[in-house]
Order: sequence, then C-alpha cells, then structure tokens
Amino acid sequence: MKIQDLTPAEGSKRNSKRIGRGPGSGHGKTATKGHKGQKARSGGTKGPSFEGGQTPLQRRLPKRGFKNRPFKKEYAVLNLKDLSNLNIDTITPESLLDKKVIKDIKDGIKILGEGNISRPLTIKAHAFSASAMSKINAAGGKAEVL
Repeated sequence: MKIQDLTPAEGSKRNSKRIGRGPGSGHGKTATKGHKGQKARSGGTKGPSFEGGQTPLQRRLPKRGFKNRPFKKEYAVLNLKDLSNLNIDTITPESLLDKKVIKDIKDGIKILGEGNISRPLTIKAHAFSASAMSKINAAGGKAEVL
C-alpha cells in the first residue's frame, strides 16, 4: 500500500451545503434565509446583547464598587516558607531575581506570613504583612521596607 492509495472511510466525508447556487441545489433563491426581515438582509442580526431597542440589561443594572485601575499596585507575592529554603542572609529583590524565585519585580515585592523561618534573616521588600513582620522579628531577623 502506498500513500496515494489511502482514502477516507466509506461515509466519513460529506459534500458541503452549497447555499445560494441556484434552484438545482435545493438551497437557491432565498438561500435558506426565508423571505425578507432583518435576518434575511446582509449584515445579519444584531449582537447577543441586543434586546429589540429596549435598554440592555448590562446598562440597566447599577454600577457597584470602586475600581482603582490606573493607580493599582501589583506586587510579586512571596511567603516566608519560600524564603526559608534560600541560603542567603540578606534577601533583596535583586537576589530573588538572581535565584529565580520570582520572574518579575512588578510594582514591588510583598512578603506574606505563611510558613516559618528558623534563622535570623534580613529581608528587604516593598511591603510586609503583619504576620510576616512578627515572625521575622521573633526569629531575630530584620524586615526593611524599601
């Protein structure tokens, strides 16, 4: 058997519906769109949120809350358990990038308090959670805010 002898299984291929190709096709004249109306015209229908000219639901519902988008700070977040495995005494954002603990500093680094540290560390970061601060101080280390 050669590659040019291969054919699809019997009945697995069907011809596509040729719409709007004359009366012999069975789909001529109105091309399966019926007579007149918006759906028969070129350009088709309105979008899924169109409600016949009535004010759409997403515009009737009130806006809620506050969005601080242009001034939002996005931190690279690390837990104490991630820092306890590193063999460094002074942890800085640059050292974390070098060790590939984080990919990007973003707007700063925030240290969270999940896990424990057993030895005193000096950690320099842009923000600390209260639990992280207390655990670092309890281990005899220092938390410096940049």
